[in-house]
Amino acid sequence: MFADRAKIFIKSGKGGDGHVSFRRELYVPNGGPDGGDGGKGGDIIFEVDDGLNTLVDFRQNKKYIATPGQPGGKKRCHGANGKDLVIKVPEGTVIKDFETGKVIADMSGECRREVILKGGRGGLGNMHYATSTMQAPKYAQPGQDSQELWVTLELKVIADVGLVGFPNVGKSTLLSRVSNARPRIANYHFTTLDPHLGVVDLDEGAGFVMADIPGLIEGASQGVGLGHDFLRHIERTKVLIHVVDAASTEGRDPVEDIRTINGELTAYNPDLQRRPQVIAANKIDAIYGCGEDPVERIRQAFEPDGISVYPISAVSGKGVKELLYGVYELLKGLDTKPVIFEKEFDTNQLRAGVNLPYTVERNKDGEYVVEGPRIEKMLGYTNLESEKGFVFFQNFLRDSGVLEELEKAGIEEGDTVRMYGLAFDYYK
Repeated sequence: MFADRAKIFIKSGKGGDGHVSFRRELYVPNGGPDGGDGGKGGDIIFEVDDGLNTLVDFRQNKKYIATPGQPGGKKRCHGANGKDLVIKVPEGTVIKDFETGKVIADMSGECRREVILKGGRGGLGNMHYATSTMQAPKYAQPGQDSQELWVTLELKVIADVGLVGFPNVGKSTLLSRVSNARPRIANYHFTTLDPHLGVVDLDEGAGFVMADIPGLIEGASQGVGLGHDFLRHIERTKVLIHVVDAASTEGRDPVEDIRTINGELTAYNPDLQRRPQVIAANKIDAIYGCGEDPVERIRQAFEPDGISVYPISAVSGKGVKELLYGVYELLKGLDTKPVIFEKEFDTNQLRAGVNLPYTVERNKDGEYVVEGPRIEKMLGYTNLESEKGFVFFQNFLRDSGVLEELEKAGIEEGDTVRMYGLAFDYYK
């Protein structure tokens, strides 16, 4: 089956740790610090590949982890940078944060390559911390942590016009007649399970891209059947052609069919209600009898709302040209830019401490206790007995958001902060 949705885990590379070492050379008994810097961790990068049209590869491989930077070495040797991991996706893929559902990036239009998670910076070696008063620093900076995230990939087809309607109303037949697309066609329900794209060429170079969206059913907006899988492909389209069986060959009422499908579109995404729409009253070659004209009934129901109705036969081609030119005139009055989903989730906030595990609590003695694995690690690396080392640790507390959390908890100047057996007085 066409794969248009996947959930994957992505993780950038951790930065390499800075190194602590000192020169050891003949006749140089007290060599200075020469610990090298750690390498940068690899980025997670998404890139559009025009040769892909599904997300099927992500059904098997669900974890994507970039390589870490290597630690620094002796003699000022810089650790090797981690290798970036480039993930290829088809154009039209929307990357969302799994927890919130917010858009991280839309791989469409001009967005062909995007760094989603940045690798951690390499830590500085101890050669950077030598001063006139501290000539033999015994500490170095650890590499910056990696970023990790569960994301959802959603493929939304890029088309100007979308064909919607119940199954077996003639959408695939219409697309095959007016474009270069060759969808599978037969007289049974759900022949189309995959979206199909076709280019419609009109006179003098005019034209547009049309998508055959698989048939919708009542309850699709609640996920009944394959509702959500189909509905997401409509979101990029600028104009909707609602194909309906005007001849009621399967016993359904065409007016009620249109109202039902429009109700599903609105329930799924209210913005779709404002999308320009025309009605293709199909199968007019199968209308028999001397009763009420079903096409006229459709017109009376929807043309007062500004929705044009075009009687057509997708099989014979009757009325199709008028439909296409009517749609083209609608498109000319709309923004020509493709529908792009705006960024809603900034992965840089992961670096700002949002995703770092630490706790800020107040004990019975009124002290503020801060604990967390990264804080414990920093204390192990840092020489707090030196002025420079203490300033370095203060900057870490500020950059990781700990000081901000302490202020939110109500800390005041002179209060005690305790971290793994060490106590400090808080001053701004």
